[in-house]
Amino acid sequence: MINRSALPAALAAAALILASVWIIRPFLAAFVLAVTIVVSTWPLLLRIQAVLWRSRALAVGITTLIALLVFMIPFWLAVTTLVAHRDEVPRLVLAASAFRIPQPPRWLSRIPAVGPHIVTTWQQARDAGIPELASRIRPYAGQVAHWSFCFVGSFGGMAVRLLLTLIMTAMLHAKGEAAAELAMQVGGSLAGRQGRNLVDLAGRAIRAVAIGVVVTAVVEAVIAFVGLRCTGVPFALILAAMTFVVCLLQAGPGVILIPAVLWMYVFRDGGLATLLLVVTIVAIVIDNLLRPFLIRREADVPMLLVIVGVVGGVAGFGLVGIIVGPVLLAVSSAMLTAWMGAKPYQPLPPAKSH
Repeated sequence: MINRSALPAALAAAALILASVWIIRPFLAAFVLAVTIVVSTWPLLLRIQAVLWRSRALAVGITTLIALLVFMIPFWLAVTTLVAHRDEVPRLVLAASAFRIPQPPRWLSRIPAVGPHIVTTWQQARDAGIPELASRIRPYAGQVAHWSFCFVGSFGGMAVRLLLTLIMTAMLHAKGEAAAELAMQVGGSLAGRQGRNLVDLAGRAIRAVAIGVVVTAVVEAVIAFVGLRCTGVPFALILAAMTFVVCLLQAGPGVILIPAVLWMYVFRDGGLATLLLVVTIVAIVIDNLLRPFLIRREADVPMLLVIVGVVGGVAGFGLVGIIVGPVLLAVSSAMLTAWMGAKPYQPLPPAKSH
């Protein structure tokens, strides 16, 4: 039976909570990102603390520095590289207007079974009118680039968010046990043992998405930069930064590397083009193996959920939403699934370190 006398108090408490959330809304994205980083690096902090004479201060400093190197600096470098070369990016996009697909080589048609099909596809691509299409979008390329950089936002705003995230990360690292105990108490007060299990499940979902998305993007960007630089592709640093961004957006490294391979085959040496093709294949294979492995070793998070979270996170929080969006969706989905009993949650043993 509903206690009517408690209803005004409950409504007042709900109103206070909503008002508090509204007040801290400017800091919400930085806080969620800091929680994501702390949850992802907490096992590492404990191992470092055990080595450094049980000193929490030293462990917090080193772990925060590692988090800065892995989570923040690649993101910052990618954005600053694109903005610093903003005058070159439109020229890179418009370089397609000079692209001419040559006639297919004669030996291609002599390949058994698939040769004629490859030649037909080649001819269709050649007749598709790439230069004409590029000439049509030429007047709009500058506007698109300008809109993109306006969307990225000012350096000042992004620097403030990253600084807030770094400060919150260090504070949560220093008081991690107290924060975890508070989360467990809240979960226990709401749903008892099941609530505490849900908090543990949320931590695993956060760790899975953060490590799977960010680490994979960093690895892909490094592979792309090495391959592009070694084969002499122009704008290698810009293309590597774009690879990092598109991998965070779950588009995959092929979006950047495959056009670079085609350009190398047409305008540069075939041997170097083949080397870049091998690098591209390796990058695509790693992208399709490493990310699901890193995610599923911690939690069963569907990739579709990650993609939707990235798109919605960018729309809601800006570039920080690339990480915040999928983390929030993954946590919500995992907790809702376990709560509804569609997939009862069983506490998992700690992941084995490799």
